[in-house]
Amino acid sequence: MTEEDVNDVTEHPHGAVPKPYLCAVCDKRFTQKRYLNAHKLTHIEGKEYSCSQCEQVFARATYLRQHMHIHGGRYKCTNCGKICRSKYALTEHRRVHSREKAFECTACSRQFGQAGHLVLHNRVHSEEKRYRCPLCDENFSDSGTLRAHKRAVHSSTRLYQCFFCEKMFKTAPELKEHVHIHTGAKPYSCRHCSECFTWRHQLKTHLLMSHSGGTWLTCHICQKKFGRSADLKRHVHRHEGVKPYLCSECPKGFCTMYELKDHQVVHSDIKQFSCILCGKSFGDKGRVQRHFKTCSVRIHGGLKQFSCGQCSECFLSRHQLKAHLLKSHNEGS
Repeated sequence: MTEEDVNDVTEHPHGAVPKPYLCAVCDKRFTQKRYLNAHKLTHIEGKEYSCSQCEQVFARATYLRQHMHIHGGRYKCTNCGKICRSKYALTEHRRVHSREKAFECTACSRQFGQAGHLVLHNRVHSEEKRYRCPLCDENFSDSGTLRAHKRAVHSSTRLYQCFFCEKMFKTAPELKEHVHIHTGAKPYSCRHCSECFTWRHQLKTHLLMSHSGGTWLTCHICQKKFGRSADLKRHVHRHEGVKPYLCSECPKGFCTMYELKDHQVVHSDIKQFSCILCGKSFGDKGRVQRHFKTCSVRIHGGLKQFSCGQCSECFLSRHQLKAHLLKSHNEGS
């Protein structure tokens, strides 16, 4: 339901379906805006073809004939019951169930189940980015990616909770990827060998490095190579001094949203990072790491006096040794 549907205050007979969309030419009303838009074409082309089963109207007879397949059930999916408009649409839809990916990108070898998805993906390589974020001027190749960007970067709402650790996420795909950490799942498998990966970008890098699959993206300034366009863009920003993410509390700017979020802790009272040697707390990870180096010299003279009895490893603190024993030798709790 759209905002216009919610705000519709037109009185309707008991049991009647509200029709808030009014044609300014003939005063005919419709339940949905798309039906009204289709109807408007009939005033331009001079003829109207109405569906006898529903209220949809069409400017051309061929459109109506194609639409009638939905009511007749001619192109019905035997797996889920969905009815498609045409034989081609049904063939495309069936790939969802078979997981067949017949459309392959010639630039990076990524495969897709539907031709339309490949068309959208190709914009990544062509650098055709027609959708601009009004909040940060970031450009995207399709509207779906723009919406995901707005939720992930500019929204503070977190609706999706991990049932393993209760961490909250802004989008369902973020949560799905996160759960792999707990389950150990590696859903991204290489079609050339037996390697499997937790993240899609790991598979892409593997294909590039081990099987020459796809194309490396090269920095024009230092010639460093990247597997993802987003990584290259962030890297070039560092060369050029571009810092699009600005702190609302001070004049500092940052190359990535993650760096900005780490910095913003400085302006709050939250100190979630503690030194394992002296217990002093800090607002960000970088500060506690820098402190640890000086603290280890001050306390132990930089000597790693806590040695492991199972191997040759040595550590600056008893805490580090205990963590090592638990992780590497399954000792302790």
